Amino acid sequence: MGKVELKKNDAKENKTEFSLVRVKGTWNRIRGKEVNNQSADCVSAAKIYESITEQGTSWTVVSPIVFTYKVTETRHLLDPSNDTLLLGHITDPQQLEDIQKSNKPIKRFVVVDQEVYKIYATKIIEYLEANNVLYKILSLPTTEENKTIKMALQIVEEVNNFSLDRRTEPIIAIGGGVCLDIVGLAASLYRRRTPYIRVPTTLLSYIDASVGAKTGVNFANCKNKLGAYIPPAAALLDLSFLQTVPRRHISNGLAEMLKMALMKHRGLFELLETHGRMLLDTKFQTDNSCLQAASQVTRIAIGTMLEELAPNLWEDDLNRLVDFGHLVSPSLEMKVLPSLLHGEAVNIDMSYMVYVSKESGLLTEDEKQRVISCMVGLELPVWHEACTMELIQKSLQERLKHSGGLVRMPLPVGLGEAVISNDTSCEILHKAFVKWREELNGGPSDSN
Repeated sequence: MGKVELKKNDAKENKTEFSLVRVKGTWNRIRGKEVNNQSADCVSAAKIYESITEQGTSWTVVSPIVFTYKVTETRHLLDPSNDTLLLGHITDPQQLEDIQKSNKPIKRFVVVDQEVYKIYATKIIEYLEANNVLYKILSLPTTEENKTIKMALQIVEEVNNFSLDRRTEPIIAIGGGVCLDIVGLAASLYRRRTPYIRVPTTLLSYIDASVGAKTGVNFANCKNKLGAYIPPAAALLDLSFLQTVPRRHISNGLAEMLKMALMKHRGLFELLETHGRMLLDTKFQTDNSCLQAASQVTRIAIGTMLEELAPNLWEDDLNRLVDFGHLVSPSLEMKVLPSLLHGEAVNIDMSYMVYVSKESGLLTEDEKQRVISCMVGLELPVWHEACTMELIQKSLQERLKHSGGLVRMPLPVGLGEAVISNDTSCEILHKAFVKWREELNGGPSDSN
C-alpha cells in the first residue's frame, strides 16, 4: 500500500476562552476573562475553550479537581468519649456544629479485617453503641490472596443493602493496607464516589497505605492492576493498634519508613539506625522510653510521604521517589505469595538497588554497608532466591511499558538523597546482582 499525502490545513482556527459563572442557580459561559463577580453567585475555576475550524467545532474543558482530606494522629480512637472516628473527617465548622446539634442518629458502615475484628470486636461495638450509631459491621479476610474485585463487589453489595447517604455517611475501613485498598476501591465504585475513612492497624498502612489516594485490587496475577485514585475523607492514626501486631509486621512497616529515609531524610535513617531495634521491641507504644523516637520517626515518615504524594496524587508525573523498592518487588511478591509480606518484598528490592547505586558510583562502600546493616537490624530480608536476574530484567521491561518508555529508577545518593535514573546500564545491573547475591546469600551466585 502506497503512502497517502495529506494536504496541509491552512484554515485558521478561531479559538475562544469562556469562563463559567453561576447566576440564579444556572451556569453560564462568559467570553474572555472579565467576569463581574458582583452579579455572579459563583465563579468556577473551570474553563471551556471553543475552537472553530472548517472541519467543525471542538470544545476543550479544563476543570481542576480539588480533594481535601485529613491525616490525623490521635490516641484512644475507640474510647467512646473520643468522637474522632465519627466526626474527625469533617473540615467545615458549620457542618460539624449542625451534626452535633442534630437529633438525627449517625449511620456508619464499617469494614474490619477479620483478624483485627477478633481482637477489637467488643471495643468497636461498644464504641458505636455508646454513641448511638446505626451501624453495620462487615468482617472480611482481607489478605493479599483475597485482594480481588470479587471482594470489592461484595462490600459494594452490602453497602447498597445498608443504604448509605453517599455524601454524609462515610464508609469506615479498619485494618491493614489490603483492607484499606479494597474498601477504598469499593467506595470509589459505589455511586461513583462515596466518602470513606481509613483506620490503619499495621505500621505499614499507618505510614503508607493510609495517607495517599491510591486504591486497588490484584488482577490477572498482577498487584493492584485494578484501582482508582480516590483519597479518603480522612486517615485516622492511632499507634495503640500496633501493640497487638506481630513483631514481623512491625518490621514489615519499617521497610517503608526506611524507603523514605533513604530517598529524602538522612535524619530519619539515623533514627532508624539507632532506635530501630527498640521500636521493634516496644511496638511503637508511647508509654515508655520510646516515646520521642516513635513520635519522631512516624511524623517524619508521614511528612516526607505527603511531600511526595500531595502534588502528584494522580501520578501525572511518573518520576516518583516513592517508587523506590517498587520496581522489582511487585513481581517478586506475587511470585512467592504468601511467603513474603509487602514491606519485605520492597526491602529486598531496595537492597538490590543499593548495590546498583554502589556500582553506579552514587554510594560509597561504607554507606552501602550501613544501609544493609540497618536493614538487618530491622529484621528485614535483604535477599531472596526467587529474585533472579531474569525476574529483575522482566520487571524492568514491564516498567518501561507503564512509565512512558523510561525505567525511572529511583536510586539513593548517599544517605537521604536520591536521583531518578534512566540510563543504568545492563552491565551495572548485572555486576550489582552478582555482588548482591555473593555477599548476602553467603556464597557464589549464578546469573539467572
